[in-house]
Amino acid sequence: MKPHLTPDQLDAFGAEMDALRRRVLDDLGEDDAAYIRGIVRRQQQLEVLGRALFYLPPAWPLAVAALSASKILENMEIGHNVMHGQYDWMGDPHLNSRIYEWDNVCPGEQWKYSHNYIHHTFTNVLGKDRDIGYGILRMDEDQEWHPYYLGNPVYALLLMVFFEWGVAMHDLEVENIVRGTRTMEDNKALHAGIMRKVRRQALKDYLLFPALTGPLFPLTLVGNATANLVRNVWAFNIIFCGHFPAGAETFSEEECEDESRGHWYYRQVLGSANISGGPLFHVMSGNLSHQIEHHLFPDLPAKRYPEIAPEVREICERYGIEYTTGPLRRQLASVARKICRLALPDRSPKPSGGQEAVRPLAA
Repeated sequence: MKPHLTPDQLDAFGAEMDALRRRVLDDLGEDDAAYIRGIVRRQQQLEVLGRALFYLPPAWPLAVAALSASKILENMEIGHNVMHGQYDWMGDPHLNSRIYEWDNVCPGEQWKYSHNYIHHTFTNVLGKDRDIGYGILRMDEDQEWHPYYLGNPVYALLLMVFFEWGVAMHDLEVENIVRGTRTMEDNKALHAGIMRKVRRQALKDYLLFPALTGPLFPLTLVGNATANLVRNVWAFNIIFCGHFPAGAETFSEEECEDESRGHWYYRQVLGSANISGGPLFHVMSGNLSHQIEHHLFPDLPAKRYPEIAPEVREICERYGIEYTTGPLRRQLASVARKICRLALPDRSPKPSGGQEAVRPLAA
């Protein structure tokens, strides 16, 4: 989609976004440090509570709830944001992006390359951003349809249930191995890191902690698996609602050649969607409910996104740039419709020749 703004307008838009980012960076201080340290303490308290309650079989649902909340907080508000470098300025080794390792089967170093670099640099650029469909789903009409995609809803359900595993396998580019454009040898450097992390997570969740509860081993094992499932489902839905509902755009590689800073910001806004909700909802989503602000400023502490969102929206409205947002139920329904619709062949042939294709409102 070609921008409706002139190059000068894009430059001005980019300058306003740069100024907003600088202002927030200059304002970072003790409140931000106290916030993330408080979140870490709460996450640790929830984990200890959940592990302890597994020793009381009648409290099993409460144990699962506490451990699920702990895993969600650790992955989304702590791990995701810390590994983006949002708290490197604090000088705290426990919150340093270079050494932090999260509670997930995907190795942090691998994730930082595929997510921080590939996804955030080439957000929603078809052919560059592999997060569009995760190599499994058809999430845009410009992805050529194949009978394989008739299973789109089933693949989405499986990806949701096993989301941490899908993220871990993402860099292996299995779909490209199937196509013959990548070889198993190309993945050799990734295997050791993935297997090391998988062993560590499996031993922790499915052997060590269940074993510590003695005869309650089976209940604890199922509880840990359930907590991981809850985290997977929650993370999948928050991420998909921020990237793939109606209103979010995709771009071709040609449209992003020689991209200016202003156009990069423009693409981040149009390729993202927010989810409205209250303070607790935003915290439990890692503030990825403010996906627009996160794509614009991935290195700013996510705590600041609700604060700057009204200003970002006002700037976008002045430039006539659509700012997509809506409640979780509406975004979920929109994503579900897209997954099902794109499982089927396109209803009409795409324009060819000199006619420019009308770009769908896609993720």
